[in-house]
Amino acid sequence: MMIRLTEAQCRHAMSRGEFGPDVVGTAATVAVVLTQAWCPQWQWMRSYLDSLPDCPDSRIYYLEYDREPFYEEFLEFKEDTLGNREIPYVRYYREGRIAGDGNYIAKDGFLKRLGSAG
Repeated sequence: MMIRLTEAQCRHAMSRGEFGPDVVGTAATVAVVLTQAWCPQWQWMRSYLDSLPDCPDSRIYYLEYDREPFYEEFLEFKEDTLGNREIPYVRYYREGRIAGDGNYIAKDGFLKRLGSAG
């Protein structure tokens, strides 16, 4: 099950340059997908992410930031601070630390990256 990021979690990331422990520390491996709702590649990813079984060792967070009142601010953060201008953008964490990132990826590749978090 995917978990939608809250505005507070996003504002924390924007002010500190990274997501907080209430996101990245919630499981051994965490993926954060940052995207816009209209993106066709996101729709393909979402179809397989929505069907993944729950796993106690992994969490998947997402944000469709074009639907948020803080869209412009978050877009600037994603592109300038996190350094990625493509969508969907995925950040992988292991044990609370960034372990890799990338963009659209097929299901098998996503599971491999999440499992190895990098």
